[in-house]
Amino acid sequence: MAVTMVNFRPLSTSTASIPPHFLSSAAHTALLTLPTRLTPFPTFSNSATCFSLSCNLQSTKAFAVPRRSAMALVLSSCIFSQIEGNVVFAQQSVVFREYIDTFDGYSFNYPKNWIQVRGANADIFFRDPFILDENISVEVSSPSSSKYQSVEDLGPPEVAGKAVLRQYLTEFMSTRLGVRREASILSTSSRIADDGKMYYQIEVNIKSYANNNELAVMPQDRVARKEWDRRYLSVLGVENNQLYELRLQVPENVFIEEENDIHKIMDSFRVNKISV
Repeated sequence: MAVTMVNFRPLSTSTASIPPHFLSSAAHTALLTLPTRLTPFPTFSNSATCFSLSCNLQSTKAFAVPRRSAMALVLSSCIFSQIEGNVVFAQQSVVFREYIDTFDGYSFNYPKNWIQVRGANADIFFRDPFILDENISVEVSSPSSSKYQSVEDLGPPEVAGKAVLRQYLTEFMSTRLGVRREASILSTSSRIADDGKMYYQIEVNIKSYANNNELAVMPQDRVARKEWDRRYLSVLGVENNQLYELRLQVPENVFIEEENDIHKIMDSFRVNKISV
């Protein structure tokens, strides 16, 4: 009995195999330009260190591949909409939610998917659930020990920026051997918001370095490595004779991707009169 051999051709995983009549010409062209191989995601570091702002992961190397440009996340953030018979792609934008504290007298917008963290040594604290080094908090001076009339009581923005940087370095002071911090003020500015009040905006960068073997006798055996590189952004305002500070912390490599959204948060901060 004769046996007929049939050769099966393996299915191609290329997006070019999608029949073009299923998609509009623009969508089909977009699919053809996507890479056919995913870039492996790096693993997270399990070592963590706690700061006054939050308990953060020491390493941000997990985001060496920009999350907004990784194919998997691009596909997950794209939604199909049927508009007049055409399939279109739309990238999901950041949705903000307003937080209003009528008791302490302030408000601001924050990303809707961020979660509130209790007991974070701040009046309010929100954190990105996926990037633990990215968070937002508000600090309010004691009403019994502060008699501020305006944010200008702090001096010009440049002077206020130096005070903010000193405060950050004090909070991040470490007792570990071989730890070195590098800090710089990136920008200081003032603005009059739509409520008629003046606000100061300050951006600083802090890098942390630590020796891989701080107890080594020979200097060549104590190699300093970068633990983290973060940007800290503060918005200062005065109301109710109190100083209010909105704080944002974000890794530098993430800030490059989210700069517009972060500045929207900063611009949304308002200090409000407390009704007695």
